[in-house]
Amino acid sequence: MKFATRTNSAPPRGVSAFTLAEVLAALVFMAIVIPVALHGLQIASRAGSVAERKREAARVAERLLNECIVTTNWNQAVQSGTVLEAEREYRWTLRTEAWTEAAMQLLSVEVTFPVQGQDYTVPMSTLVRSQ
Repeated sequence: MKFATRTNSAPPRGVSAFTLAEVLAALVFMAIVIPVALHGLQIASRAGSVAERKREAARVAERLLNECIVTTNWNQAVQSGTVLEAEREYRWTLRTEAWTEAAMQLLSVEVTFPVQGQDYTVPMSTLVRSQ
């Protein structure tokens, strides 16, 4: 039994390729999908950074409130400053307000930090007994 061998190197007639219209449609689709995907990645990155810094800012706020309670430095109306935490700078403001009961004071601290050019704030409050 002999098999026929093909001597012509041209592709068989049934083989086809992408047309110019199909290639252009794919490029348009990619031009739409890639910027949307990159924007989604940017949002996810910002959310991760904000969450990490909010955790650090909450730790700073709690530490400031505890220090003010222990050292009784909360008698002044407004205090502010900056704190370095994990090589990042956090601005804080401490306020003292009278509470509805005469024997209590409300201590509130706001810690502010920037992420990608936008400022975020973490507030924290507690009650202390007046002296």
